[in-house]
Order: sequence, then structure tokens, then C-alpha cells
Amino acid sequence: MLTVRDVANRLGAGESSIRIWAAKGLFPGARREEPPAGSPYWLIPESALDGFNKRGVGRPPKPEKEKKGRSNER
Repeated sequence: MLTVRDVANRLGAGESSIRIWAAKGLFPGARREEPPAGSPYWLIPESALDGFNKRGVGRPPKPEKEKKGRSNER
């Protein structure tokens, strides 16, 4: 099992992104541990990183049909 920091280093992403992705269920088998004292933390299986594609920076491109319906006239 890997920590959020371990996964962030391997994927080249921020720790907050890893926490968000884990909460969204993007890492199969990840579990959130809530100790009796202290802050909750995520444990992510190493196998969950196999084939994982992190999204690029910025807004995703619009679907083609939305682009075609718009006009650049002003």
C-alpha cells in the first residue's frame, strides 16, 4: 500500500489531486483510514497505478458538435 505522497511522486501530481482522485474512486482498492487520534489518510494499492492516466492541465476540449454550432462572427 502506498501513501498519498508516494503516489504523488510516482505520478508527478500534487498530493491534493491524489486525495481528490482517491475520493472519486479513481484508484481501485484505495481506502481511507480514520485513526482514533489524528487526521484521516488514504492508502492506495500499488496495482491501482497500473495504466492510470492523469488528466492534463487545464480545461478539457469541448466536444466537436459544440464547436461546429458556434460562429466566430462579431
